[in-house]
Amino acid sequence: MIRQIQLLGIATLIFLFSSCFRKDEQVQPHPPGSDHTDTIGMTSNYQYQVYYKLATASKVGQNLKTACDIGFDCSLSGWQVRLNTADFMFAADLGNLPFGQQQDTLHAPWKFDKSDGNPDSLAIGKWFIVQGQDTVSLHHVYVLNRGMDENGNKLGAIQLIMDSLKNGTYYFRYAKLNGLEMKSVAITKDTTFNYVWFSFPSGESVKTIEPRKTDYDLLFTQYTTLLFTSEGASEPYLVTGVLLNHAGVTAVLDSIHPFEIINLELARNLPLTNALDAIGYEWKALQSSYTYTIKLNYSYVIKDPEGYFYKLRFNSFYNNGVKGYPIIEFQAL
Repeated sequence: MIRQIQLLGIATLIFLFSSCFRKDEQVQPHPPGSDHTDTIGMTSNYQYQVYYKLATASKVGQNLKTACDIGFDCSLSGWQVRLNTADFMFAADLGNLPFGQQQDTLHAPWKFDKSDGNPDSLAIGKWFIVQGQDTVSLHHVYVLNRGMDENGNKLGAIQLIMDSLKNGTYYFRYAKLNGLEMKSVAITKDTTFNYVWFSFPSGESVKTIEPRKTDYDLLFTQYTTLLFTSEGASEPYLVTGVLLNHAGVTAVLDSIHPFEIINLELARNLPLTNALDAIGYEWKALQSSYTYTIKLNYSYVIKDPEGYFYKLRFNSFYNNGVKGYPIIEFQAL
């Protein structure tokens, strides 16, 4: 979904947003930083997820997109269980069925995690009730389709039941769809990360799959989003783009002002959002020849958790003719 800045009413926006900042939230005026250009190597089949820190103009992490399946919210009050949408994963809540038996998925109500990161739109939704200080399961059985790898190979499906969240530790069980190979797992939060991730094939926590939440701003990755047909029906698609670190990073698309004239004063008065897909994938366009072109009038203003602003644009999606290598240009404001 494209977030564009309209010329109409810009004066009103400037007044409203400037009045919302407290003095201690404002970044003091400073000279603009140097212009940086970098190439992000996701590769032609998008097998890598790449984490990027704007302040240091550096890649701070990389992993295979198939390295994990589900992530557990590590915030103090967090309870969310997220799918690895880079693999086109989806899930279905089968309700109060016996766990560990053969599960029928013929009429399963499949859902995807919404790409903006809204916790009200997760495939594995509110799976619990609160009893005292503990989070206790509704005892619903979920079926998870693990999606596919970078070559289109299916990764299979499992059944899952969340048991509880006690003293910062998630307890859950999983098994094959036929009920075999049942395992019990405990995953403890680490609040220095956004999520602790888990891999079903390895049966192990892989929390170091992403950098610590203070160490990156942008994630270059494939992810699942909903697109709409000409008849208005929504369909999930696997797209390639950029997601925000939701620990304090915000951004907005500016398709009105040329990249060269975007400055700190302008950036401070734009309606930034913390939606994970604020940058997303629409900075490129697919042509009939199955090649991509860059939308040269698309610039993005980004604010990092320290309150510093950046402007960023994409110059290419190719490296020596090979797709999957976005070239970014950005500058601290």
